[in-house]
Amino acid sequence: MAVLTSRFADGLAVGPDLVEGAETAIRRALAGLTGRADLVCFFICGDDPEDVARAGRRAMELAGDAAVIGCSATGVIGDTRGIELTPSVSAWAATLGEARVKTFALESLRADDRFVVVGLPERQLDDRVAIMLADPYSFPTDAFVEHSGEVLGNLPLIGGLANGLQGRGSVRLFADGEVYSDGAIGVILSGPVQVSTVVSQGCRPIGPTMVVTRAEDNVLLELAGQPALARLEDIVSALDEDDRELVASGLQIGIAMNEYAERHERGDFLIRGVLGIDPEREAVAIGDIVEVGRTVRFQVRDAETADEDLYELLDAHVAEGGRVDGALLFCCNGRGSAMFGTADHDALAIRDTLGPIGVAGFFAAGEVGPVAGHNHVHGFTASVLVFSTAS
Repeated sequence: MAVLTSRFADGLAVGPDLVEGAETAIRRALAGLTGRADLVCFFICGDDPEDVARAGRRAMELAGDAAVIGCSATGVIGDTRGIELTPSVSAWAATLGEARVKTFALESLRADDRFVVVGLPERQLDDRVAIMLADPYSFPTDAFVEHSGEVLGNLPLIGGLANGLQGRGSVRLFADGEVYSDGAIGVILSGPVQVSTVVSQGCRPIGPTMVVTRAEDNVLLELAGQPALARLEDIVSALDEDDRELVASGLQIGIAMNEYAERHERGDFLIRGVLGIDPEREAVAIGDIVEVGRTVRFQVRDAETADEDLYELLDAHVAEGGRVDGALLFCCNGRGSAMFGTADHDALAIRDTLGPIGVAGFFAAGEVGPVAGHNHVHGFTASVLVFSTAS
């Protein structure tokens, strides 16, 4: 059943008939609104990409005059539930009043030795946020997002990497009546709309903060004047058995986003994975390029930490004031039942903290969201776009 609000509502349908599911989910979301829909988003999980495409076309037909975007996924979120690896459709509808809604479709073209992305609308002074859904197999999402400040300025960019149950070639993207099998699509919201972002990376620091004193590309050679691997070994040897198991299952590193902060604690870092070690060079390879002089701190991630981090960030958002009306949730497909034992965790966390609002989203192959004012692609993250009414 759709969650009823004045301006936002969601719908969910589970079952093998995706076209019927799209009809059910869209109609439930639209029925939950007290006004006309200005924006409709939907997410489809299905075995056959062509079935997904047919369901997407039907969803766009039912959206009427609203701007509409959607994508395929390996799991969807709606009605305070997460549905993984099962044929299902979730939908979300919003009444945005005088706000402007502009959809777009992005294509990457090769020019000499680099890619050029075309299709982004011209920026307006009152743009508030951009939502993007991308095919990870064909679109250079990491490079585009990391350099988005050059074309988007300080505009927050949030969303996720779509996928399909058949992997490469099964992704389908939807925007205003069109079906795409590559690239990226999205929407820019402008004018009088109050939005904010919550990006929960779900990690806990271990060991001290350290300055990078020598590095080559993404390889850390020295931390605080000592070989990076030796520093890491010292940190791990001081941990208890439980934390050592977390290190063994997937060590992370945090790059401090504010070099001038007196302390760097949980939430102050951009999280990246540790990819491997080089014993001969006593080096540590990580999933990003870090310049000499940056501050880093090793991190671990587990269900308890991820749970605490999400709840703390959402609670802090509520404390800032204003009434929360709706949200879009882009959740890593490595969270859900794989991390928490239930696919419902992140959706329930939003209900527990933000209230019974219209929320929908999908389990993504990578999440997009701003940290410390800069847009990034994340993993194992919950990225939330929150719509509010000023108090």
